[in-house]
Amino acid sequence: MSPLTPAALLWGLVLLLMLSDSGALEVGPRETVRFQEEHIRQFREEGVQNYSTMLLQEDKGLLLVYWEVKNADKVECTNKGKQPDTECQNYIRVLQEARDGRVYVCGTNAYSPSCAYMQSSEDGQLKLDGAKEDGKGKCPFDPLQRYSSVMVDGSLYSATSNNFLGSEPVVMRSLANPVRTEFKISWLNEPSFVSMYHVPESVGSADGDDDKVYLFFSESAVEFDSYSKLTVSRVARVCKGDVGGLRTLQKKWTSFLKARLDCPVLDSRLPHVVQDVFLLRHENWRDSVFYAVFTPQEGPVGHSAVCAYSVFEIGDVFSHGKFKTPVTVATSFVKWVMYSEDLPEPRPGACIDDAARTHGVKRSLDLPDKTLRFVQDQPLMDQAVEPLGGGPQLVERGPSSPASWWTAWRRWTGRPTTSCSSGRRTDFCTKL
Repeated sequence: MSPLTPAALLWGLVLLLMLSDSGALEVGPRETVRFQEEHIRQFREEGVQNYSTMLLQEDKGLLLVYWEVKNADKVECTNKGKQPDTECQNYIRVLQEARDGRVYVCGTNAYSPSCAYMQSSEDGQLKLDGAKEDGKGKCPFDPLQRYSSVMVDGSLYSATSNNFLGSEPVVMRSLANPVRTEFKISWLNEPSFVSMYHVPESVGSADGDDDKVYLFFSESAVEFDSYSKLTVSRVARVCKGDVGGLRTLQKKWTSFLKARLDCPVLDSRLPHVVQDVFLLRHENWRDSVFYAVFTPQEGPVGHSAVCAYSVFEIGDVFSHGKFKTPVTVATSFVKWVMYSEDLPEPRPGACIDDAARTHGVKRSLDLPDKTLRFVQDQPLMDQAVEPLGGGPQLVERGPSSPASWWTAWRRWTGRPTTSCSSGRRTDFCTKL
């Protein structure tokens, strides 16, 4: 099949909307097969009712679902108050291919995350290659906690929690040139991580720009006046060449910026919350598009929506948009407003490009403290990222699940996906 152009996708959407009732789709799997009929081996853990993702090494045909936990780790986990049959197991959460062909694997390991390189043999078996490593900050402690990771040029970028209680969120790079986020509410405020993607923006860049890693998540908003917590969707990004600051932000991101991600759905009082993201890559990265699935943040989940976002337009918000800044109102209340004064140079959060190099800033270590202090306190953009077309590309009625979200995607684009899920009594592999 030839690559789908944005125009082709748009016309496919138009046809779907013409065939649907009021633009809302009721979709189901094209084919569902019970595992008994295909002689598929069953994997199930009692008390675990849903597997949101199964980690697949497609080139080897391997589905990695199990990594044994040592009895001593299980006992320690149980002594800390966790359930031995569910929480104190080793759930695989990171499966990334390294540059040398090995696989980097991380598991929850009974609330003591660990990672290791594994080598695939000719008979399809994965074997440990070297000693286990500490998985803190790379993999969640809690098997039910949302997380994300991506491997870029031998470095692991991860978004997860950094402690046993799950109270210290972190976005970090490890394995080479380690850096991480500040532990501040203005950076991450009770986040739920969704997806990470690497975009090679240095390719064909006329100004010597750097590659980016984009992170999608939701969090409690700091910028809205509300007596109750309001959840908003975010997209954040960091620069691949970021190694932290010299004095300020030592071994911390100097390029971490975030913006609100909007997907306005009619008759919705509160913002919808991002649940999953897919990057449709184009030969020219500027034409690549993120497709994100959103669901309501209150009440029964009666529908889901898919919004599309231009990679280039997201980058433009971070490169040229205004910032928000906190100001104190009355005695203690903090309100976030648009920052209207002149920005320090180089621009806070910007990647190192040719313009910066001509002024002697060749690495993030060379950035002046004034620039670093600004981004340390004000990483939030004032402008939100708006979807292509101003609203959802499609809306689906009915209970939502990863399978149903990407069923709509398959019907729209004609591209197949496969989803495996396990419930309390039934196990299915669904070809969408």
